[in-house]
Amino acid sequence: MTVLRGLRVLDLGNFITAPLASMLLGELGADVIKIERPGTGDPFRAFKGGLYSTQFQAHNRNKRSLSLDYTRPEGLAVLDRLVAQADAIILNMRPGVEDKLGLGAERLQALNPRLVVCSITGFGASGPYASRPAYDNVGQAASGWLSMFHAGADPKVAGPAVSDAVAGLYAALGVLGALVERAQTGRGRKVEVSMLEAMIAMACEPLAAMMATGQAPSLYGRAAMSQSYVVTCRDQRRIGLHLSSPEKFWRGLVAAIERPDLLAAYPTRAERVERYPALAATLAEVFAGQDRDYWEPRLERHDVPFMPERRLDELADDPQVQHQGVFYEQVHPRHGALRAAHRPVRYDGDNRSDFRPPPDLGEHTAEVLREAGLSAQDLDILQQAGVV
Repeated sequence: MTVLRGLRVLDLGNFITAPLASMLLGELGADVIKIERPGTGDPFRAFKGGLYSTQFQAHNRNKRSLSLDYTRPEGLAVLDRLVAQADAIILNMRPGVEDKLGLGAERLQALNPRLVVCSITGFGASGPYASRPAYDNVGQAASGWLSMFHAGADPKVAGPAVSDAVAGLYAALGVLGALVERAQTGRGRKVEVSMLEAMIAMACEPLAAMMATGQAPSLYGRAAMSQSYVVTCRDQRRIGLHLSSPEKFWRGLVAAIERPDLLAAYPTRAERVERYPALAATLAEVFAGQDRDYWEPRLERHDVPFMPERRLDELADDPQVQHQGVFYEQVHPRHGALRAAHRPVRYDGDNRSDFRPPPDLGEHTAEVLREAGLSAQDLDILQQAGVV
């Protein structure tokens, strides 16, 4: 289902935040045109050599690619044509760069008052950090997130690019909100999202606790409060448990592992929270006594909130993932079969979002420029000048 059918979004972003935001809109059916520098394109294209890295593919499905050097007057004139026909434009540049390139909101909305202009930055449009470069780990460090995910004298960065993803999600949300308002007012908005503020907003629970108590949460404070555990079984495979606050889940776990003595040892949730390290050690010892296949049916029988820890390479074989039809395969004419996940949002049961595979650099240049009213002769002149 394409709920954004008929909307056109220009993606002038690189790397993750803006490309992810526009891809999310593309998965909802918007016509997303990715505008890239001729010859090189989005730097993520060449992240591992070539111009079609998996990093690029991950954030650029459901788009058309237009190669265009908009830093040159001829290229900017072409971009202006596209802006006049667009509903939204998404950029991720340092403050000041947009205006320097002629991409400031004031100029663009003079061309198209209905245009929604979304600007994503690391730290905001002004302030002491505004001009600094920012990538994912910078956003995590600045927002307090990094401090919640490591301990010890030799910390390591692990996991996916959370700051980039969160900023991209908020940017897409901001664009959708502005488009809804435009349906009533007829005018666009400038939407601003910073990685710093997006990550702070996403940390709403630990921030609320800190503001209420005056104390920063401990590394495992949330795990203790939510009664979450990771246990390693005898066969070295793991299980994730999350008992939360309902008493029935605690009692179900005790029954599943046949340790009724724990009811007397930890009679209240408050004691289980307070003595979390000791209880975690006990559970670790219990689960280490049997293989994971032994524990799974027992936990399920007693309605314990749990799941075996899945690796990414195991997801496609998971029966629930298969039932939901999460993954799909597309064929790109040059690069062959590509696999990806459908959007996680369903409309009337429909989650399909396999509209277009990630594009080659400039794959749709002629097509997009024809739609903008340029002739074959115009295109030939631009190609000879190296503008497209």
